[in-house]
Amino acid sequence: MATIDVLDSTMYYEDRGEGTPFVFLHGNPTSSHLWRHVLPRIEGPVRVLAPDLIGMGRSGKPGGEYTFADHARYLDAWFDALGLDEVVLVGQDWGGALAFDRAARHPGRVRGIAFMETIVRPMGWEEYPPAARARFEAIRTPGVGEGMVLDRNIFIEDSILQTVLTPMAEEDRAVYGAPYPTRESRLPMLQWARSLPIGGEPADVVAVVERYDAWLADSPEVPKLLLTFDGSPALMVGAEAAAWCERNISALESEYCGAAAHLCPEDRPEEIAAAVNAWAARHALAG
Repeated sequence: MATIDVLDSTMYYEDRGEGTPFVFLHGNPTSSHLWRHVLPRIEGPVRVLAPDLIGMGRSGKPGGEYTFADHARYLDAWFDALGLDEVVLVGQDWGGALAFDRAARHPGRVRGIAFMETIVRPMGWEEYPPAARARFEAIRTPGVGEGMVLDRNIFIEDSILQTVLTPMAEEDRAVYGAPYPTRESRLPMLQWARSLPIGGEPADVVAVVERYDAWLADSPEVPKLLLTFDGSPALMVGAEAAAWCERNISALESEYCGAAAHLCPEDRPEEIAAAVNAWAARHALAG
């Protein structure tokens, strides 16, 4: 574990082993803690790293709006500060979207991408279960969303416990909640929720997703692995989205990893690590 200066702030990251960099990226509202049971199981001559995104986990909180572009900028600076090249990216939730975006912008610096429960395409409101739609419409409503996320802290006090099948230990929920003791500190969680590309908005994130979708469709030289799950009605990559991936993403392999909810590394760390290890071995990605 380490902290490094990045732009006008700092970023914390887990770091172990030597060899090909395998970078694990988390989403909202988690941190590198999400990967705590996966990283020790990654095999081969690899260097496994897992940063906390800016404003999240144990990374700094420089202020600003914490938009997708902000996260991508700090993450780019983190890669550069560590001199990471020819990497394998593994992402969940917004971590998957950031991995896709980085690969689309720096295609020569990525050897492979494994992803799960992430944003694979712009979405329509009709794709959401009624309960989830009502919550996210409320979060995106000015004033209402601030009350829910900044004042009531719903992601830590409620949502995070509803997005696992395996009951989360209180000490783990406390780790996830530690970066957000104040109203102001919770802004990254609100911004992420409002950044989901739904119904054509926000336009800047929709454009990012469309750009990386074009790269995903036309990059057969980069192996890709989709990890799928079942057991939750609120999965981002259910059967329909997985079928879309099969049709639209080049060089894609899929691996079913069992029953899990959205925070799948909490539920299925052994299966996730095994699938990544087998895929990496098939494509000689480690070494």
